[in-house]
Amino acid sequence: MYDLIIIGMGISGISATIYAKRNGLNVLMLEESAPGGTLNKIANINNYPGINNISGPDFAMNLFNEINNLNITYKLEKVTDVILTELKTVKTINNVYHSKYLLIATGRKPKFLGLPHEQEFLGKGISTCALCDGALYKNKEVAVVGGGESALSESIYLSKICKKVYLIHYKEEFRSSNTTIEDLKKQTNIEIILNNKVNKIIVEDNTFKGIELNDKRLDVSCLFIYIGSTPNTEFLNGTDIKLDNNYIVVNNNYETNIKGVYASGDVIKKDIYQLINAASEGAIASINIGKL
Repeated sequence: MYDLIIIGMGISGISATIYAKRNGLNVLMLEESAPGGTLNKIANINNYPGINNISGPDFAMNLFNEINNLNITYKLEKVTDVILTELKTVKTINNVYHSKYLLIATGRKPKFLGLPHEQEFLGKGISTCALCDGALYKNKEVAVVGGGESALSESIYLSKICKKVYLIHYKEEFRSSNTTIEDLKKQTNIEIILNNKVNKIIVEDNTFKGIELNDKRLDVSCLFIYIGSTPNTEFLNGTDIKLDNNYIVVNNNYETNIKGVYASGDVIKKDIYQLINAASEGAIASINIGKL
């Protein structure tokens, strides 16, 4: 029995845990993959105050070290179901846990194009993580699809490893910052292809061979997909938590429509999705829980 269970060990969940521990709460953290969450898939972080150009995995390790230094209990288990009565019940593949309060900080996961062979060749020519898989394609030609900050920054990262990077976007302009766009244009081995879509994943002899656009074929070794994200809220199916396009709706205290259930970070409905506000939201939610 815990005072608080936090689902998710990204920056928001870890921030919440630190404040909960300082408030004297008995806390359990649950994480499906690795401590740090999506931080482990970010090549470089240069937009967090006081931190100058740190890799995502290094930042994740710093946060994880804080958890260990505070002797906070955590378990790497996938949450499959929650029962949100007065006593909160959290079920994982292996165990069942109970707490008075619950904080959901499960973040988001990548969207896919929805094309045939996409899932079949994930990790074998299709990727959503340049940091994880970029080194596998050293001195080879690759493609990136997407028009946001992640697509541009990861294209720059890949350009330092790969022979050539094709950056594909279906619109006439990117939705990223001018700074990133200027940095992108400095890379001579990045070819920008606008007003184009990836229409087909080419597979020959059961091997990924490239992609087909509106008007051309690209024989690339890998396609990196950065077309946005969707919240990790599947385990909430069957609950009465209010969602908006699968994002959790919270009030100013980061409490959901169900008493004692809070949410923070990229899993909630909001206007800005940045590390700095994800950390702040976790802290605020935890502080509010500590006042009860």
